[in-house]
Amino acid sequence: MKNVFFIAVMLFSFFAVNAQNDSDSQNDKKNELKVDLIQPLIGGSIEASYERNLNNKSSLGISGLYMFSEKFDEDMNYSLTPYYRRFFGKKYAAGFFVEGFGMFSSIDGKKIYETEEQLTFTEGSDVYDLSLGLGLGSKWVTKSGFIFEINAGLGKQLFNADKTDHDQVLRYGFKFGYRF
Repeated sequence: MKNVFFIAVMLFSFFAVNAQNDSDSQNDKKNELKVDLIQPLIGGSIEASYERNLNNKSSLGISGLYMFSEKFDEDMNYSLTPYYRRFFGKKYAAGFFVEGFGMFSSIDGKKIYETEEQLTFTEGSDVYDLSLGLGLGSKWVTKSGFIFEINAGLGKQLFNADKTDHDQVLRYGFKFGYRF
């Protein structure tokens, strides 16, 4: 009886170790590079991101945005956004997520004052500010490592919101990338 129990335990541990190695090999890809597909079309900007998966439920990343077109009358010049994501999907670092982000941004110093008689428009120098915000999104990853992601978030400027018309920042995207 002891020999049968010993053999059963040995077989179980052998298969458990193999299963663990198989799942680890699927999760060896922890780095992601992504580029936004819709920003160049509707926003006149380009955004690229790097993300590092910490485990199956969380990741850290950084995103950079640069405005290359004035025709869309966007006030944002550029931004650098580090973020943390918590995933709720069943796949490794994929599915629905909630993110917290910080953003360093450069925004045009335009301000409109409304008086009883008229609107007054002033143009100041660029405003640099830090923002904190929250976002939601979802990420899909193929077996070959290609990524499609959609996200949206809203943040509040912390220090220089009085020097511009903007006291909030918007973060959104439709990103395509690769996990390696």
